[in-house]
Amino acid sequence: MTILGIFGISALPNTATAAPRFTTLRNLGPNWYATVMGTAITATGGAALPHRPVWLPIVCEGIWALSVLMLVTLLLARLGHWLHHRDRAVDHLLDPAVAPFYGCLPMAVLAVGAAGLTVGQHLVGERAAVDADWILWVLGTITGLLTAAGVPYLMIVWHRVPRGSAAPAWLLPIVPPMVSAATGPALAAYLPAGQPRDTLVYGCLALFGVSLVATLAVLPLVLSRLVHEGALPLAMTPTLFFVLGPLGQSVTATGKIADAAGISLPAASARAVTYFSVLYGVPVIGFALLWLALAAAMVLRAFRRGMPFTMTWWGFTFPLGTCVTGAATLTAHTGLTVAGWLTVGLYLLLLIGWLAACVGTARGLVKGTLLPA
Repeated sequence: MTILGIFGISALPNTATAAPRFTTLRNLGPNWYATVMGTAITATGGAALPHRPVWLPIVCEGIWALSVLMLVTLLLARLGHWLHHRDRAVDHLLDPAVAPFYGCLPMAVLAVGAAGLTVGQHLVGERAAVDADWILWVLGTITGLLTAAGVPYLMIVWHRVPRGSAAPAWLLPIVPPMVSAATGPALAAYLPAGQPRDTLVYGCLALFGVSLVATLAVLPLVLSRLVHEGALPLAMTPTLFFVLGPLGQSVTATGKIADAAGISLPAASARAVTYFSVLYGVPVIGFALLWLALAAAMVLRAFRRGMPFTMTWWGFTFPLGTCVTGAATLTAHTGLTVAGWLTVGLYLLLLIGWLAACVGTARGLVKGTLLPA
């Protein structure tokens, strides 16, 4: 009798001959975390609206609860994917078209935590929401920094990327630090005044810089690819919305950092950060609207040519949601009525995109076209 037999455990199967298990999970890629990101920010965006009906907070609480369920389910499913289909998981890392989507994991974790702090307190209580957000923010920030450094490393060392093939998805692994910068300041109020609170505020400002500089390096490559190589394939056209992510999230980050600076930094420094958030946010949200118009025109063109539903449709959600929260912070700091109505209009577009992605995903799962065995 072997040592394994003493404990009632049979010998491990020969992976070369054993029947594959959980075959449905084989094609479950990291891009599925986009469903969590889009759902969580739909809840956060609704809570950020300057003008909202009385029933909307209840709806947002339900949407956040759904995002929590989706995150837990996906984490378990992805664990099963790595345990039972490790070869496929490694292939994903070595595929330059798939590896950038590993940036979706930290953003999903951060988005759920931030939404819980914003809209989930009535469901789980303030203390539980704060504790959960701290855990998710730390985990999301660490994994986000790993993807921001690790995926570019893979692209340089392992991947063979053809010249002129830059894609909007290249932004995904470098945006998570910006999400951390936008969601971390809300936790400053739960830290003691002094060094702990100041460290968080300045740390979020550093995370903002990490992602901003990386975005400024990648975005020209994406625009150059579009101009010189033409439109993206139909199924990939929704990824043009990915560009909105670092734009809207950076505006949100500067606004939230300014809010936290008001209770942490000296008055002069706090005013300087607030001025910077407005001087930075207004032109960037303007460029985001320009890119939104370009991306929407390209999507309409793709629709007329028969663009099918794919998981890229979730690109209509989280990036647009960052523009909602960015416009909301500008509304709070400028007091402009037009900024408030812009926030509402962007949120209506977000709802349309989220519902379309949800319906398409549900149909694809029922038909077995999204996760074939």
